[in-house]
Amino acid sequence: MQLEARNVSFRYDKHSSWILKDINLTVKAGERVALVGPSGYGKSTLSKILAGYEKPEEGEILWDGKPLPKTGYCPVQMIYQHPEKAVNPRWKMKKTLKEGWEPDQKTLDDMGIEAAWLERWPTELSGGELQRFCIARVLGPETKFLICDEISTMLDVITQAQIWRKVLDVVEKNHLGLIVVTHNMALAKKVCNRIVELPALNKIESKNEK
Repeated sequence: MQLEARNVSFRYDKHSSWILKDINLTVKAGERVALVGPSGYGKSTLSKILAGYEKPEEGEILWDGKPLPKTGYCPVQMIYQHPEKAVNPRWKMKKTLKEGWEPDQKTLDDMGIEAAWLERWPTELSGGELQRFCIARVLGPETKFLICDEISTMLDVITQAQIWRKVLDVVEKNHLGLIVVTHNMALAKKVCNRIVELPALNKIESKNEK
């Protein structure tokens, strides 16, 4: 079982420069891959394409040899850098958890989510607490891959360590594939077993096209 980007190229319209060009990447189930590179090299764009949120202009994304499903639950799920932007501020956290699937108690325990937090508004939680909810709600039974896009950048060092410990535990227990999007090489080496540098992967040659 694997997730594959095959000859993927992307730009926002035909009059703009390429953001990604001829990208080929394969990540297998159970593998932890870091996608690293400076800002502006298309890491987040590639992540959205891998998760089906954006469509490549050229190439394709394959899940176990087939296109990603266009409807229903996607096996590739994303966790974003800013958890406060990923939740509805008008919903209490209990309702937020039901948006995709309703996590069972084991999932909540695995993420360290306290029962009292379920009745709180997003503004009543810290960034680390909110991020735990964002992780829990993408851990549906059909999830096979997690894409973590700079998920700990805005957190303090202690909370960062706690969040990554939770993520890696869940990934290992469920044999999930993990793609970590980061510019932090030290983090990439610590949490992943393979590092892919996007500047080397991306075949755009002109500096102006980056």
